[in-house]
Amino acid sequence: MNQREFWLSGPIEGINPWLQPVAHAILQSEREVRTVMQEFPDERLWEKPAGMASVGFHLQHLAGVLDRLFTYARGEALSNSQLSFLSQESQPNELSSKAMVDAYTKKVEETIDQLQLLKEEDLLQPRGVGRAQLPSNVLGLLFHAAEHSMRHTGQMLVTVAVVKVIGQVN
Repeated sequence: MNQREFWLSGPIEGINPWLQPVAHAILQSEREVRTVMQEFPDERLWEKPAGMASVGFHLQHLAGVLDRLFTYARGEALSNSQLSFLSQESQPNELSSKAMVDAYTKKVEETIDQLQLLKEEDLLQPRGVGRAQLPSNVLGLLFHAAEHSMRHTGQMLVTVAVVKVIGQVN
């Protein structure tokens, strides 16, 4: 099915016009991840062709980074469970690709819900990032969540293609 990219599909209901690009990018990422992961073999999730990050890492990192950046955007510190998840993102586990994709989809739904709650006057509110409380603001965090999601989606698409080709050769 040839769908329009989200940024060409018009505004997303309930999202402030200034935040439409953030929502579009995050939704596009989820769609591309879901599409490319159809029929991807679970036993290949943690392969690192040419030393690249594994597909499993990207799937977990996509959900984790949205969770962390939107936590900072709310002005909150990361919880112990978020820090634990961060430390385990690159570690192989027993989760299926479907479970990881579903977790990412759920996190995307939560971020869209959070975007709907934001008011324009809150976008430039200062926010600290990490333990060092590096300076940012709500809009900067949301923009980074969008671009970082698309960066890892692109990397994952390449890794999936490489892993599939290697599987055909072996």
